[in-house]
Amino acid sequence: MEKYYLAIDIGASSGRHILAHMEDGKMVLEELYRFPNKMTEHQGEKVWDTDRLFAEIMAGMKKCKQIGKIPVSMGIDTWAVDFVLLDREDKIIGNATAYRDDRTAGMDEKVYAVIPEKELYKRTGIQKQIFNTIYQLMALKQRHPEQLAQAEKLLMIPDYFNFLLTGKSVTEYTNATTTQLVSPGTKEWDKNLISRLGYPEKIFRQIKKPGTELGVLKEEIAAEAGFSCKVVLPATHDTGAAVMAVPSTEGEALYISSGTWSLMGTELMEADCSERSREHNLTNEGGYDYRFRYLKNIMGLWMIQSVRKEIGEDLSYGEICQRASECDILSVVDCNESRFLAPENMTREVKEACRESGQEVPEGIAQTAAVIYNSLAKCYARTKKEIEEMTGKIYDRIYIVGGGANADYLNRLTACAAKVRVYAGPVEATAIGNLAAQMLSAGEFKDLQDARRCILESFETKIYDAGMES
Repeated sequence: MEKYYLAIDIGASSGRHILAHMEDGKMVLEELYRFPNKMTEHQGEKVWDTDRLFAEIMAGMKKCKQIGKIPVSMGIDTWAVDFVLLDREDKIIGNATAYRDDRTAGMDEKVYAVIPEKELYKRTGIQKQIFNTIYQLMALKQRHPEQLAQAEKLLMIPDYFNFLLTGKSVTEYTNATTTQLVSPGTKEWDKNLISRLGYPEKIFRQIKKPGTELGVLKEEIAAEAGFSCKVVLPATHDTGAAVMAVPSTEGEALYISSGTWSLMGTELMEADCSERSREHNLTNEGGYDYRFRYLKNIMGLWMIQSVRKEIGEDLSYGEICQRASECDILSVVDCNESRFLAPENMTREVKEACRESGQEVPEGIAQTAAVIYNSLAKCYARTKKEIEEMTGKIYDRIYIVGGGANADYLNRLTACAAKVRVYAGPVEATAIGNLAAQMLSAGEFKDLQDARRCILESFETKIYDAGMES
């Protein structure tokens, strides 16, 4: 009888339920359910509809019962930094505000008035991103102090869903580190930092490692789903899960978890919280087994997603990629400029950036996409050099995992710009990493290296050499 594992992978634009089992030593996937996700406007803020998302979680779980494939465990991953506050009756206080909301504007200076930026990085190792939880909490403290005063629990988005499933309120480690409130030394909440900032210490729950068995479904949830199973914590930060699925088994390698964001980095066993690391804006996010994901957040395919919505909705991403490859425009922009985080119109913003720098201004979806793809590739090449400088290592390959592994033109540009071989795939890296954590917990693999070896043998990767024509 097959043993099934269920990964629920929720991104900023969509979610999916994927079942896996082992067959002849390989991991076999089956997508059961897919649903849309998006930020909505509520009370003047960009927010997530957590009620609807949990209803979608339950709808996908019911599919397992319908097809007669009951998982032994399940795990949920989502994006990072966002959270909900719960009151004494475990009801949400205020909104589940989204990271692209502008409430954090100016909150960095409020935080730095308490703890200077350099000291903050030395304590946490986390790069400055204006949407990090530390700044979101400062926005609440400034605008809605009554909400913080009323709060009994702070739960990251996947932790909240796990709480609804099991009744257990904990914070998973990889997602906790993105709050910029965790010590890379102790792997626990930095209570001194939290106290200095005036955030209520009681709301921060116990931190648990990926692979922790949280418990079983509550009776009423099991009755609704039609089955019961264990709930296991994967790396609940989707990038942490995707990095677990990087099929690197030897040598020095870099990875790019490529999707809405591009997260480019390597794995370290100890965090680098040096001033030079801060100046490069590199981060030390928590990984499986207390590894550190030493990486840089790059704006990523959010830019392509935005221009497609604006001027290319009738085209698939593959068609956009192909049309871009046929353009000879050489203009580039700095993908990491804040102007590209949440502009009113991405197409107009890219054009304006090119115009301001005296470069050719793109026209139409093909040229605009070409500018973005070329800009991303050059950013990847620069980031490679920065990480090599910081680690003292030379990386001879880049693994691109996630949805962006399908962007053929971008992969070719990346190989040429970085002058290394690029391995693209697996595409479903986040779900695969989620499943790998569950399977490690169940003893299917002896360690992460064993899991990665299985992933390498189970899923196709496409190779791009640095000398390939772009």
